[in-house]
Amino acid sequence: MAIHNILIVDDSPTERFYLTDILVRAGYAVSTAVNGEEAIDKIRAERPQLILMDVVMPGANGFQVTRSIARDPELAAIPVIICSSKNQETDRIWGMRQGARDYLIKPVDPGLLLASIAALDQKPATAAAA
Repeated sequence: MAIHNILIVDDSPTERFYLTDILVRAGYAVSTAVNGEEAIDKIRAERPQLILMDVVMPGANGFQVTRSIARDPELAAIPVIICSSKNQETDRIWGMRQGARDYLIKPVDPGLLLASIAALDQKPATAAAA
């Protein structure tokens, strides 16, 4: 399934604007959520084909929300790319263990983001390991 609809989950208006601008210019349809709880509601209602997830947010953090998505049989096939300022290797490993398909460091490089999306677009959708 080709990726067209992307949900950005980030509590920062600046980050949401920055990522939305990159994606809209590349031809993607974008919706946003400001926290994990809103993200889960939007994911269930809109069924995006990709989720860009911040880690540090009020309420449930991005690791927790990513894990919830990966463990939910109805949502597990939706890939998550974590976009975080947490740049330690242990953060990246933990994010991937929660079910993320990729982990990008903020500020996200537009070329790396689009390449990561393109790589996911080439792979068949599979449920992430719980």
